[in-house]
Amino acid sequence: MTDHSSSAANNVGDNAAAGRIAIIGAGIAGLACARALTDAGLPVTLFDKARGPGGRMSSRRRPDAIIDLGAQAFSARDPAFIAELDAWRRAGCAERWPTHAYRASNAGWQRLSDDRERFTGAPRMSAITRHLAQTLAARGTALHAGTRVSALERHADGWQIRTDAGAAFGPYTEVVVAVPPPQAEPLVQPWDNTLDALCQRLEQRACWAGWAIFAAPLPVPDGVTESWQQAHLQHPALRLVSRNQTKPGREHQPESLSLLAHTEWSEAHLEDDAEHVAMTLISALKALFPASQPLPELVDHGAHRWLYAQPAEPLAAMPDAGFALGHAGLSLCGDGLRGGRVEEAWLSGHRLGQTLAGCA
Repeated sequence: MTDHSSSAANNVGDNAAAGRIAIIGAGIAGLACARALTDAGLPVTLFDKARGPGGRMSSRRRPDAIIDLGAQAFSARDPAFIAELDAWRRAGCAERWPTHAYRASNAGWQRLSDDRERFTGAPRMSAITRHLAQTLAARGTALHAGTRVSALERHADGWQIRTDAGAAFGPYTEVVVAVPPPQAEPLVQPWDNTLDALCQRLEQRACWAGWAIFAAPLPVPDGVTESWQQAHLQHPALRLVSRNQTKPGREHQPESLSLLAHTEWSEAHLEDDAEHVAMTLISALKALFPASQPLPELVDHGAHRWLYAQPAEPLAAMPDAGFALGHAGLSLCGDGLRGGRVEEAWLSGHRLGQTLAGCA
């Protein structure tokens, strides 16, 4: 993937070489939209404020382990997404996980099964978005990573994109905004009242995501298989524990946990220090084990705050489309317009891309 930092991209008039359709946001929705457009032979340029693609399907590299801090696993229901998942599995960037999940509380642990297969990225969740980005790069699609878009400008020859670093890109005939609605709103507000109002309606929930790496494996609760992979908790703060070393391709890691907090608790503690949040979540984990089964030595820990982790509720007004078309070439996609699952984010971008390409 062509990867330009914002500091290196100071040329105005990034036109024919960069493509005529700009997508702001290189998470799963933006990448799916770009793929549908390039499948139709249309040139695309991607922008993302992060150092690489991924969005909330991101992973964090620690000295001894890789931790997934956003989505942990996903399922597939829609035929189009099932076909896409099959392609990811053939490419080796997605595998089935978890197969040993539990519900856990102070009262005990019970095996959890709803007969639905779930999958994760291999060897990390971000392997999926990196695979998509590499596929797009092979077709000449440019990604301007580390580039925070600050404003859109409308000119006679099309849209121009302005960045915080003072760079300008364009002109573009279409601009797709594939970021959470609160981040999309200031970009579309000067140009489209309908999209602006929609962004204001689409409330997003926050989430704290912690991690903990231990020097030895966790104790094994009574009646639980030693190879358990995930636990859904009945706890005021901590809702989900994932053992990253049980994920495909990470068997060499030490005990390395993702600790996802409840949205209600996260929003009540939104301004807490990350160290305090991490230790609170680790204390909640400790409470799941009897005093006779202490946790092993903690060697690394931390927490990341997702201000816009998931939509508060699906958008009932457009449950099938899952995207929004504005006027003069502006449009929106992402999980905020469809639902919080990985599949729904992908479908939102995929179907918008097909619509813009005239394929839907």
